[in-house]
Amino acid sequence: MGLLDGQVAAITFGTRSIGRGVAEAFLAEGASVVINGRNANKGRTAIEEISAAGFGDRVHFIQGDAGIKGDVEGVINGAVKHFGRLDIAVLNQGGLRDTAPLASMTDEEWDYELNLNLTSIFWSMRAALAHMLPQKSGRIINMSSLEGKRGTPGLPGYVAAKHGMIGLTKGCAHEVGTEGVTVNAICPGLVITDLLYETGPRTAEVLGLPDIDSLITELVKDSAIRRAVTVEEVAAAALFLASPAGAGVTGTTINVDGGSSPY
Repeated sequence: MGLLDGQVAAITFGTRSIGRGVAEAFLAEGASVVINGRNANKGRTAIEEISAAGFGDRVHFIQGDAGIKGDVEGVINGAVKHFGRLDIAVLNQGGLRDTAPLASMTDEEWDYELNLNLTSIFWSMRAALAHMLPQKSGRIINMSSLEGKRGTPGLPGYVAAKHGMIGLTKGCAHEVGTEGVTVNAICPGLVITDLLYETGPRTAEVLGLPDIDSLITELVKDSAIRRAVTVEEVAAAALFLASPAGAGVTGTTINVDGGSSPY
């Protein structure tokens, strides 16, 4: 018996990094999972690799950009269409692209970061609640960030959006708590993934650092464990919130950051 036997989860940005780790943790505990990603080839590769581990009949890929309203709603509704219900929504979309210090940030850069990191979370939560409220059960897990609890210079849009996600999480939890739905956020610290090496050089440049290694050193300097956290450690927190053990936890954030957060 797995902790999530018979449960259905939708995971945005689920083909790699944190999303992939959460998907694999849920599958190992008996859930059926829909994963989302923008790249069809990466989606097919993920499905092939997960199927090879013995989970092929319980995982499904839906291509789409989680920053687009119709696409992200399609992921949530697609889970219901494919597996018949929705019990867990892990909203993992987000990230940085062409960020800049506030004084030089353009309207377009601001809109992009707010849309991907906050507005798309609102769209996803609303779509998930349309299925969870009638059945009077469900778990929404928003993937925020350590940056949702501090103010790193040079990342104004991302920091604002991640703070906003925590507020959205808390407000929604109080709206739906009596309806059997929990709403929480996870705040990872630095996680070493392939995505970090794709976006890290630009982030390092914005922060005035010479390279990705300097960025990593800077981001873990306040950590109690003086290292990045792992995908598996973040996935374990998501599994706790999705499992029966997390039934009494709602409207809160769980830091998986090695002690870096100021609170």
